[in-house]
Amino acid sequence: MDEKNKKQAEYGADQIQVLEGLEPVRKRPGMYIGSTGQEGLHHLVTEIVNNSMDEAIAGYANHIKVEFNKDGSCTVYDNGRGVPFDIKKGYGVSALELAFSKLHAGGKFGAGGYKVSSGLHGVGSSVVNALSEWFRVVTRRNGKTVIQEYEKGGNKIRPVEDIDLKKPSKLKNAEWNMDIDSWKYENMTIVQFKPDKEIFETVDFDYKFFANQIKEYAYLTAGIKFEVLDHRSDQKNVYYFEGGIRAYLDALNKNKEVLNQKPFYVQKEYNDVNVEIAMQYNDTFRENVVCYANHLKNIEGGTHLTGFRSALTRCVNDYARKTGLLKEKDNNLSGDDLREGLTAVISVSLDSGSLQFEGQTKAKLGNTSARVAVETIVKEALEQYLSENPKDAVSIIGKNILSYKARMAAKAARDTVIRKTALEGGGVLPGKLADCSEKDSERAEIFLVEGDSAGGTAKQGRNREFQAILPIFGKILNTERARLDKIVDSDKFKDIIVALGCGIGDQFEVKKLRYNKIIIMADADTDGMHINSLYLTFFYRHMTGLVDNGNVYVAFPPLYKAIWGKEKKYLFTDKDREDFLKTPEGQKAIVQRFKGLGEMNPEELWETTMNPETRRLKKISVEDGEKADEVFTTLMGEEVAPRKRFITTHAHEANIDIT
Repeated sequence: MDEKNKKQAEYGADQIQVLEGLEPVRKRPGMYIGSTGQEGLHHLVTEIVNNSMDEAIAGYANHIKVEFNKDGSCTVYDNGRGVPFDIKKGYGVSALELAFSKLHAGGKFGAGGYKVSSGLHGVGSSVVNALSEWFRVVTRRNGKTVIQEYEKGGNKIRPVEDIDLKKPSKLKNAEWNMDIDSWKYENMTIVQFKPDKEIFETVDFDYKFFANQIKEYAYLTAGIKFEVLDHRSDQKNVYYFEGGIRAYLDALNKNKEVLNQKPFYVQKEYNDVNVEIAMQYNDTFRENVVCYANHLKNIEGGTHLTGFRSALTRCVNDYARKTGLLKEKDNNLSGDDLREGLTAVISVSLDSGSLQFEGQTKAKLGNTSARVAVETIVKEALEQYLSENPKDAVSIIGKNILSYKARMAAKAARDTVIRKTALEGGGVLPGKLADCSEKDSERAEIFLVEGDSAGGTAKQGRNREFQAILPIFGKILNTERARLDKIVDSDKFKDIIVALGCGIGDQFEVKKLRYNKIIIMADADTDGMHINSLYLTFFYRHMTGLVDNGNVYVAFPPLYKAIWGKEKKYLFTDKDREDFLKTPEGQKAIVQRFKGLGEMNPEELWETTMNPETRRLKKISVEDGEKADEVFTTLMGEEVAPRKRFITTHAHEANIDIT
């Protein structure tokens, strides 16, 4: 019998595996949390925090605390109703045990536990338990405090029982990090867990990520106090916003000149969908709209965003026609025209039993009822707002009309200047571009190099197979305050747009990008940092999809080269140089400063800045959109006073981290 037939013959009942309890989660964690990288790790915390959020939204909690402990565990506190711990009929075990150890068990299936929640399938808490080295929950209800503990994938090591604070834990290798004495609430829940390092690629929680996430939660739930503490680094943030999403809107428009002084705000319910929206225009050229459903951020929008845009476009055009701001011969303003300078926060709450997302990540809302509710409510409220605030209405529509004219000018520029280029699929690339031979965009990368001299060195030092070089020299346009037509008409940015091949504005498609990595390579001095800032402003403001997709990088060339005998060492910062000079090698070395990339020979540039195995690259990402927007507005905007304050405050910092 050949090997193939032998394998077929061995396939029988004995080969059928049955995964019991939480074992399927540990076997295939990606099915439940997306990945075993840091994103999946962070998902564990989010699931537990969302349970606390559900209590807050239901009106039972007003204080939530998240702690990251030195032993690598996380503790989440809330002063909600506590988890029921009475025996569940038909199961013979505590409801608390079911909630934390059984898949598809919870209070979010329409049985009256929660009307609004983020959980859909009752897998959140039990999944966290399954993927933890150890897990414990303490809850207090009706004057009684109980505890239950698990280890290694949900294996119960103690039943639900009264807590003894003198000997609180039965876990052998788990530190007790619950501060029950200070959490003096009549009812409460505390969950603590330590992710299993055998499951995850990393078990290091990113404090900054959660500080940003929980700040958003605080905006969405006015009057709820949130605390985030990191005992590893002694960091702490406390968030409390009485104004809710109106305070969020103010923060998003910080340091910007707003056009409608009175923001548009509406909160209303329609067909069991609660809608809350705050909107305001500013004098920038970028749209900044954030969407939430049941306090979950929908980065891809969804039906609530569609309903909002539809109502906004209809109301603005109707008002503009009625008041003569748009003449009979004028075209209607499009949705694109209304997005320029728009800042909005959209939050909807639906019955958790009917909540639908497109995909497991919950990035895009799919409920038709949300679109209908948002469109209906916004249309009625916005009509009233425009009628009652005519000065603000004129400012908004004036901005929209200018946007329309700029869009037409940009289209004309593209049609005349970039026709039959890569932007339009014609295949004509910039003459300065030294392209690579690699046709697979996933493997290809492009360096945007400051200056012809450095560009020439980079062309000689590169790996021609997968590295393209685009030299750019001369003054670069600050795109923070530039409309698209001006950008498209700029030779330098035109070359970049054409070389990348993914278009810009309403023609942008990230899937058409010709290079997986876009690497900004400038001198390692102050002028180089300024060049980097100009490029980053362009990508962040006008090709945001490339930043979101993780395609934009900054290269870090060395500042110094140290030589002693036949040895050499590259030093990337002034501190590197200072530390090196204190070493025995540094005492006898000659240290020379590179005045720029052009001073390096091709071998040096390859070795230090271009070789994937030795170079230093920083991927540009934006975790806190509010903060990033503020930094770009401050540093690259027209207002001098905020820029001076920012520089003075951060003068001691060698570099500003926006990732």
